[in-house]
Amino acid sequence: MRKNLLLSSIVALFFSVPSIAETVNFPEEIVPLQVGDKKIEHSFFNRVDEVELTPGVYQFKLKYTDLYEQGYDDHQVIDSEPFWVTMTIAANTDYDVVFNRADNAVAAKVFAEAPQVSLQVKGESLGIPLAIIPEPNLSSGAVSPVATAAAAASTTAIASATTAQAPVSRPASNAPNAAAMLDFWWQQASAQEQQAFIDKVTKSK
Repeated sequence: MRKNLLLSSIVALFFSVPSIAETVNFPEEIVPLQVGDKKIEHSFFNRVDEVELTPGVYQFKLKYTDLYEQGYDDHQVIDSEPFWVTMTIAANTDYDVVFNRADNAVAAKVFAEAPQVSLQVKGESLGIPLAIIPEPNLSSGAVSPVATAAAAASTTAIASATTAQAPVSRPASNAPNAAAMLDFWWQQASAQEQQAFIDKVTKSK
């Protein structure tokens, strides 16, 4: 009984932790290729159809690809060129990328020439059309914020908003104490090495 109570408490604590990212879901025909300057890796067996982002404004590189049956045992793949859109992600809101799928391959080819997708808040019936933008100059650092996207071994790519400022590197909690390491190596050094170290420290002041 006590074990069950402890397990229930752990599960409740896990689900009570607030989510720090919002989810953008993509239909099978709209493939996310890149978020900011970070590419999203897909594989044949593992296609990314979700991206998690912290609130902010993001530049997405997308591609339209669709499959249409052509007779009994034949099909045709319709692809668009990659295109860029801007998405604004609000806090505590999940989204679906939606589009009007063509009824046939001929109409799909027309759509592929000028794809149009919308960003729809999950649970709502109307989406906001996303205008296609020129490819951003990501090397200039002018895009802010930029998403750091990493496709995991699942259908989810996790992304976190960053700015042009370099991330702060934090030492591991189990890193050895610098003073203790200095004392250790001092004890290992010869008298000549100790004197050479003293001379180096003295000169650097």
